[in-house]
Amino acid sequence: MSDFVIAPPETVSVPVAGGGSFPVRRVYCIGRNYAAHAVEMGHDPDREPPFFFQKNPDNLDPSGEFPYPPKTSDVHHEAEVAVMLKAGGRDIPVERALECVFGYALALDMTRRDLQGEAKKLGRPWEIGKAFERSAPVGPVRRVEEIGHLAEGRIALSVNGALRQEGDLNQMIWKVPEMISCLSHYFELKAGDVILSGTPAGVGAVKPGDAMTIEVERLGSMTVRVV
Repeated sequence: MSDFVIAPPETVSVPVAGGGSFPVRRVYCIGRNYAAHAVEMGHDPDREPPFFFQKNPDNLDPSGEFPYPPKTSDVHHEAEVAVMLKAGGRDIPVERALECVFGYALALDMTRRDLQGEAKKLGRPWEIGKAFERSAPVGPVRRVEEIGHLAEGRIALSVNGALRQEGDLNQMIWKVPEMISCLSHYFELKAGDVILSGTPAGVGAVKPGDAMTIEVERLGSMTVRVV
């Protein structure tokens, strides 16, 4: 007999290519991790240490649809790679950080840019612009044993067939091992944690009816429709 006074929420999970599901504990996102994107957002990437914000586990959505959210008129796409952890710890050395990675997945960090902009001006947290329902469309997790670690390779996003974002994973300012190590100095990382690793330049607005297609070398492609 359960001691819970209400029904406990379901465990959020993401399908794994080849079978099974990856349970999600936390979702960390690194900000402005590609130099060109940092510049387009009005920042100097050479002077900034890494910083992170969070989305909620149930923001991850593998459905292939993105419902246009309320209270906004300026929703932007951000093409990303999600890093899925099978282990964690505190103060993880950079040279051992990749041992924590289970696999990788295509992801989008959808952003209510107008609300994020207002929060920035007022010095407030970003969650209202970043952590709304279904704000992180995600594809199936691909195991490291299948695809290896992703340190380089093309990442791109098209909207209705028109190229919007394009870059290479080797352009990340803070690489995957550095992200894991840095986070572990501030949080105790654990299996089930997810890290969204940043987006290249070219972010822009979408509207209902648009089709967003993200492509990453070795991860394939995923199309998400704005509904």
